[in-house]
Amino acid sequence: MDRDPHVCVMGEDVGHYGGSYKVTKGLADKFGDLRVLDTPICENAFTGMGIGAAMTGLRPVIEGMNMGFLLLAFNQISNNCGMLHYTSGGQFTIPVVIRGPGGVGRQLGAEHSQRLESYFQSIPGIQMVACSTPYNAKGLMKAAIRSENPVILFEHVLLYNLKEKIPDEEYICNLEEAEMVRPGEHITILTYSRMRHHVMQAAKTLVNKGYDPEVIDIRSLKPFDLYTIGNSVKKTHRVLIVEECMRTGGIGASLTAAINENFHDYLDAPVMCLSSQDVPTPYAGTLEEWTVVQPAQIVTAVEQLCQ
Repeated sequence: MDRDPHVCVMGEDVGHYGGSYKVTKGLADKFGDLRVLDTPICENAFTGMGIGAAMTGLRPVIEGMNMGFLLLAFNQISNNCGMLHYTSGGQFTIPVVIRGPGGVGRQLGAEHSQRLESYFQSIPGIQMVACSTPYNAKGLMKAAIRSENPVILFEHVLLYNLKEKIPDEEYICNLEEAEMVRPGEHITILTYSRMRHHVMQAAKTLVNKGYDPEVIDIRSLKPFDLYTIGNSVKKTHRVLIVEECMRTGGIGASLTAAINENFHDYLDAPVMCLSSQDVPTPYAGTLEEWTVVQPAQIVTAVEQLCQ
């Protein structure tokens, strides 16, 4: 916002309260109430306003207090945000970022545990990225703000407390590039967001058991970085996808299809996908845990694939 006066933030409680997870803390004091705009509880209205502002030259960052609430703005995101560049014959660009906390938290209930990446992946004209560390959260956010395309940035409610030393100098992350988290030889594990940390926890156990997994944080949910993914598949010949998204119609299903279409000849075993169960997320903590992939399940799946 210091660098570009066209960048503004809007959403519920993003101003003086600093955001529901304090992502925008202090910005209203520094940049004023017009550039850090507190909005009414009306997602379709302020999302539409942000898209209109982008059409006129601003670069709005729209926060959904919880990503599940953005279902109320689905029409604005799909019919306006994703399509206006095309339907206007290229007269308008929509340099907007839509971001907010999502995923399964700790006993937030079904309506506050949504994973909207599966809903939004079929909308043409929209890019989707998911951050998993402080480093790539900053790099992806800056890249998304500077992009001429509409970008949805998925943050996870349980990752806000992560701490990491990040560079003082300027950097951005490529919006269409996966991150090689751990090189390996035996199997490719593709994951993103919070599940990256579950996978790395499982990887420690797998290494102790003699396996050498290659872990890739795909980061770009749309489009997939098939170059990085393909090179890994050609090396390991086995693929495990680990996601917090729902099994039916999720990111894992799309990724499985892409791998089978492009790299089928390199596979020595069928692609396996571990996803959340197709049920509303329970409020009870024990039941909630059972619906989401756990590190022990990842270890078991790798052992099966590497037999």
